[in-house]
Amino acid sequence: MCAYIASTVASRALLVTITTVRPCARAVKRAVGRAVACVTRGWHAGVISGEHVGHIQPREVHVSGSLTARVRLCLALVAAALVVAVLALVVDPSATATAPRIPTKTTAQAELNALTVAAERSMSGYSRDKFPHWDTVSGTCNAREQVLKRDGIDVSVNGDCYPTSGRWYSPYDGVTLHSPSDVDIDHVVPLAEAWRSGANSWSTSKRREFANDLYWPQLRAVSAASNRAKGDRDPTAWKPRSAYHCTYAKMWIRTKYQWKLTVQSAEKSELQRMINTC
Repeated sequence: MCAYIASTVASRALLVTITTVRPCARAVKRAVGRAVACVTRGWHAGVISGEHVGHIQPREVHVSGSLTARVRLCLALVAAALVVAVLALVVDPSATATAPRIPTKTTAQAELNALTVAAERSMSGYSRDKFPHWDTVSGTCNAREQVLKRDGIDVSVNGDCYPTSGRWYSPYDGVTLHSPSDVDIDHVVPLAEAWRSGANSWSTSKRREFANDLYWPQLRAVSAASNRAKGDRDPTAWKPRSAYHCTYAKMWIRTKYQWKLTVQSAEKSELQRMINTC
């Protein structure tokens, strides 16, 4: 029975590893607890008492006071579940790569409340050239390449800082990419959106800082497909997959707050709805 319990929990831990680390950790914790209880009863009493698992009814199996083959199998299966959990920490992209300084829900709410609500400015005079981007920021690495390294997993680069291998998890659409040519660096608050929200009055120097901002969560490696689907739209017109609404809203709010950009009324309402999902 102990072996059955451990094998069941281990297989379930393997299944949930595909989606998230936390459920896996909980499953492993349950497996370890049951194994310890099982071994303790077997050692001190010489009897391993089965417990109800699904349709299996309780029963008793008489064993010797030593660690029998059945108990050793139980422990081996729990060890396998622990290995699965460790592997989950390695392969789960969301646990290893993200944009910096994303606020907590409480902080994001305070920052959202503090944003100035105003109508969007005209696009008159806008050009991406007024936001010089991908400046060299470290050694031979420009801002784009720096984000590719930061947001990637097992990334190797050549002497020019261009990735030669690695993989990138795109939280916008939940896909993993294996070629840097399939990855775009998204300006979370698009350059045109920033222009409409107050950047039209900035100096070119300030717009350059904004377009290469590695300090706040304004740059994120995502799939080219999702970035191009987004374009320059705000959250009233485009959002990533629902599982990422909370994080996306917090990044958007933090960027607009730190750069003192305005929001429209409808935009603010949509951001509120999104952080309510956190």
